[in-house]
Amino acid sequence: MSEDLPPDLPRLRTLETWLAYSLHRVQARISEVEQREADMRPRRQLPDGPTWVLSYLRVRGQATEDSVHLGGCKMASHHTRALTREQALRAITAGGIRACEICRPDSELGVLD
Repeated sequence: MSEDLPPDLPRLRTLETWLAYSLHRVQARISEVEQREADMRPRRQLPDGPTWVLSYLRVRGQATEDSVHLGGCKMASHHTRALTREQALRAITAGGIRACEICRPDSELGVLD
């Protein structure tokens, strides 16, 4: 038996009510803080222009498909072609073209590693 609790039922019920009320207030405050923190987290903004691009490299004078990037990625070469979402998804999954490790277009497309 706990010696720090009241011995009678009326006071125990009062304590129970107060604890339930306190728990509710704490849970409400936790929700507020979680929402505020979620609102403060930076959100990834997609750049204006094409959302996905295919980057090309020159291999022996020929343009060779190299990698898929999010539009505006500084790691893409100067030679790019805009892609639709479906084209980018196909290039990464079935086309054997790598996704940029910096801008992670595969994550944006929902492709799992």
